[in-house]
Amino acid sequence: MWSLAPTVLVGLLFWLIMRAIMHADRSERKVYARMEAEERARRGLPQKP
Repeated sequence: MWSLAPTVLVGLLFWLIMRAIMHADRSERKVYARMEAEERARRGLPQKP
């Protein structure tokens, strides 16, 4: 059991870091899409499909 603990902890740490990165990327894409939509509306351009 003690031999598996470091592997499990490193795996858990990796999973948490990757989850945080993916969540930040998803949030950033949403903000960027909203900003782009506002800019297109301000310039009178059609919305992206």
